[in-house]
Amino acid sequence: MATNWQTFPIEFKGGLISNMSPLQQGINAIGSATILQNFEPARSGGYAKLRGYNKADSAEVPGTGRVIGVKVVNDAEFIAARSNGSVTEYHRSTGAGWTSLGTAAVLGEKVRSEDFNFGTGNFVFFVDGVNYPALYDDTLNTLSFISSNPDLEGVEQVAVFKNTVFFSKGSNLYFSAPGDAQDYSAANGGGVINVSHTITGLISFRDQLIIFSRNNIQRLTGSSISDFQLKAITESIGCLDPDTIQEVGGDIMYMSPDGIRLLGATDRIGDFALEVASDPIADDVYNFAQSTSNFCSIVIREKAQYRIFAYTESEQKKVARGLLVTKFSDQGTGNLAWGETSGIKAFVADSKYVSNYSEIIIFANEDGYVYQMEQGADFDGQPIEAIYESPYMPVSDPQVRKTFYKLTTYIDPQGSFDIDLAVKYDFTRLNNQNLIQPAATTITSTGTAVSFFGAVTAIFGTSTYGGELDKVYQNQIIGSGKTIAIRIEDNSTNPPFTLDTALLEYTQNDRQ
Repeated sequence: MATNWQTFPIEFKGGLISNMSPLQQGINAIGSATILQNFEPARSGGYAKLRGYNKADSAEVPGTGRVIGVKVVNDAEFIAARSNGSVTEYHRSTGAGWTSLGTAAVLGEKVRSEDFNFGTGNFVFFVDGVNYPALYDDTLNTLSFISSNPDLEGVEQVAVFKNTVFFSKGSNLYFSAPGDAQDYSAANGGGVINVSHTITGLISFRDQLIIFSRNNIQRLTGSSISDFQLKAITESIGCLDPDTIQEVGGDIMYMSPDGIRLLGATDRIGDFALEVASDPIADDVYNFAQSTSNFCSIVIREKAQYRIFAYTESEQKKVARGLLVTKFSDQGTGNLAWGETSGIKAFVADSKYVSNYSEIIIFANEDGYVYQMEQGADFDGQPIEAIYESPYMPVSDPQVRKTFYKLTTYIDPQGSFDIDLAVKYDFTRLNNQNLIQPAATTITSTGTAVSFFGAVTAIFGTSTYGGELDKVYQNQIIGSGKTIAIRIEDNSTNPPFTLDTALLEYTQNDRQ
């Protein structure tokens, strides 16, 4: 006898959405998420479980309190700043312990940095809002302080533009002589520009220096004091936190009073687009912004991904929150997909492409260690709790009951896994006493047992390398309802995997 089963495909895409009504999301954004924790929308498709992090150096940075600054200098070469009594001390690591580079005069605030090369070697500037700027010479591995100009004491932001170093303090923008990071004399081309607003961030973007204030954004063009020009981009919106400013996928992303925005050039020369990128998760961003006054961010360039983290010192690591967004188009907000992180506690962070074309991402908090992100399958030995939950989908007519029989999931694994799968019906209404939700089932990876070269469990002569893991998993499900939601959860140290597609098989009942 012929079956009247029907198939409903679900492509995992669209990311986290919280600005739509439940039924609207289930109809118009199939495959999106109402919960997307520690999953990232992948540019290759689907939702990939986040990779983990581990210690970049097993030794703690000497000192007390928070690590207030970190910098990737090269592959396995890091600099970290931390309190040493009443002063800020800078330390260097190549992965096997920390060596002191020197101390600032007094204890500074959060340390921000910028690296550059004017043709005489690689250097990094550090500023902390209190002391003179610190200059690190990567060739000599030495640290010095630029104290020749008293105005530079207490500078807060640093950027390099047109072979010129720019520092901000209050509403003043100080700049060096062209090509000389240590000369700030007017006679040689150094100087100061007052931008009339307290500066909250600097970033070099194409042929201009973008200057953020709390309520406006300006740009500086030109190449020297003879032709510098300051022009307004907008007088109505600005940036709240300098540590949220990143260039990602051809746009600048930053936190503004009304959400996370994109600043990007348009087809018109000299024009900019100012769009609220976080509209799909407006409520989540509002709660996120209200949770603390301390933020930091990084960009993962190979994924065109921006991550922003909220920091509260008293909060446990496992509940530390963050947001992430992947850009699927070169510019604009038209193709963004959001997610959330939980378990990454970051007060300061940095990322950089290094000499071997790999990307190094580090962060630190108050425990004194510097961690490297995108490493392994756990959060420094702790399991990663990854959750995907779909909206309630009517599948067809939202007023007609369907009976569901099978859920086939297409998953791309990097190793063995066990994940929990649950389905829920009809918005789990509390006032519906007749609604019984089915119990969760387990999806277990099958196929050839695979070993990874270098893994502690791999034994030469007995392990299979390059074996094939199954990617299609069929689960029998039970129950009926007018709408259905899928929840997939993994709380383990198993290797990452990617949720690609799901297929629901069902029959449609008569209208009642």
